[in-house]
Amino acid sequence: MDCGICTSKTILLFLSLVFWGAGAALAYVGAYIIMSYKTFDSFVEDKQSLIPAGIIIITSVVMVVIGLVGCCSTLRESKFGLGCFFLVIVIVFAAEVTALAFIFIYQSKINQELQRSMNETFTKYGDSLDTKAVDDLQSQLKCCGVVNYTSWHNTPWYQKNKTIPQSCCINKTQCDGTTTSQFYQETSGCVVKVEKFLHDVLNYAMLVILGFAIIKFFGMLSVCVITCRSSRRSGYEPLYA
Repeated sequence: MDCGICTSKTILLFLSLVFWGAGAALAYVGAYIIMSYKTFDSFVEDKQSLIPAGIIIITSVVMVVIGLVGCCSTLRESKFGLGCFFLVIVIVFAAEVTALAFIFIYQSKINQELQRSMNETFTKYGDSLDTKAVDDLQSQLKCCGVVNYTSWHNTPWYQKNKTIPQSCCINKTQCDGTTTSQFYQETSGCVVKVEKFLHDVLNYAMLVILGFAIIKFFGMLSVCVITCRSSRRSGYEPLYA
């Protein structure tokens, strides 16, 4: 067995193992994105942001089967099996590139969409099921208001009660909701913290997908090498005197 085929087989066998591991990893990433968005579900109305997660999970479902097919086809040098493996790699590669494109496009839209939806949710504070979501958000992220605590001044809650919710307070047991020094004094407010969190999640997903996409690219090259070398070998006929 020449060096080219040996190297290509090693890459494909490694790729088969990567497919098994990638299935688990991508499933985790997809679930992590969905759970992260569910945490801020009341503030993110654009459900298109979950498209990359859906693509990632669907891709992960077929990973284990693909790895098994790739392993068997590589060891047997089956042209049909390798052809199917190559086709699957191309499809998965295209799906990963699509997910990367969706993530890249959505990242540029996060701030505008997020601030609009958060303003709408904060405006409904006290009169909807989103009240608890707002309180949890401000308490967990230690922020107050969409932009800062003065954002509350334009809400029906403040105009009716003349106070800011206690979830804005640093010390909730000693807070009357009117003293400025008692509030979280982040100048950026909750919108920037939520945006940073979502950006971090999407950047993490992009790095994972990009890494797997690079491996798939080398896998496609390896399939081509093995197929071409096998075809050349099968083209020679033994000569007998």
